[in-house]
Amino acid sequence: MNILLNRQKQLRSIWWVAVFFQVLAAFTFPLILVSQHFNWEITIHQQALIVVLTTIICQAMRKKPMSELVGKANPDLLKNTLLGFAAGAILMLVPALFLTAIGRIHWQQGIGDLSTLVNLSFMSFSVAVAEEFLFRGFIFQRLRHSTGVWTAQLLIAGYFLLTHMGNPGMAGSIQPLAAINIFIASILFGLACTKTNNLIMPIAFHFMANWVQGTILGFGVSGNVQASFLQPVFTNDSEWLTGGSFGLEASVPGLISVLVCTFIFYHWKAIR
Repeated sequence: MNILLNRQKQLRSIWWVAVFFQVLAAFTFPLILVSQHFNWEITIHQQALIVVLTTIICQAMRKKPMSELVGKANPDLLKNTLLGFAAGAILMLVPALFLTAIGRIHWQQGIGDLSTLVNLSFMSFSVAVAEEFLFRGFIFQRLRHSTGVWTAQLLIAGYFLLTHMGNPGMAGSIQPLAAINIFIASILFGLACTKTNNLIMPIAFHFMANWVQGTILGFGVSGNVQASFLQPVFTNDSEWLTGGSFGLEASVPGLISVLVCTFIFYHWKAIR
């Protein structure tokens, strides 16, 4: 058996994962050196652009269209996008409303002005694009083809969690909750991808979850605190219940919400 080529004399899917990271490195390392030389920070918008360009190049090398990953423009794609927005909002609104109902948090006006909130919205979108193209895009699809869906899901979920382990606040008693929640959230976004065979729905889902949690409600987003429209005020020190500064991702209500949503998506018959 040829370990490099399949029966059609094409490069095996697993090796395309290595190709992807080589192309990504070819973009990333020079940019890091330039940024260090001129003392400027690589923005999330630039990171998203690099991941998307890497994906386009790898798809071109395979002589496959980008529609294989992002889906074809049609009414069903729009429906799935709107469903992704709705699911992302519900994922964060339900635990927030529950904590409000039991008196664990109350709300005050946030500190973000309109310009700041718009900029943060674009940032949330870039995060969703960068992470979904990286974690549910080219390498996920090649792993699916090589190892099967659930092996790919578990590998990518582990990788997704690993990249979040160094986030602010990922420590102490909330670390296990945050880790479990992030791991399952990756599975959930993966289901949104595999059920619809495109990246648009998980991008919409991921963006809306982060945007509602951070920009609207004022919780931390995986430990990153930002200006927001509202600001939660915690009435106790039970971080396991509220997620503390890390966000709803590190709370028990947040974990229950992502588990229920994952169960629903697992049994959902997608619109294609």
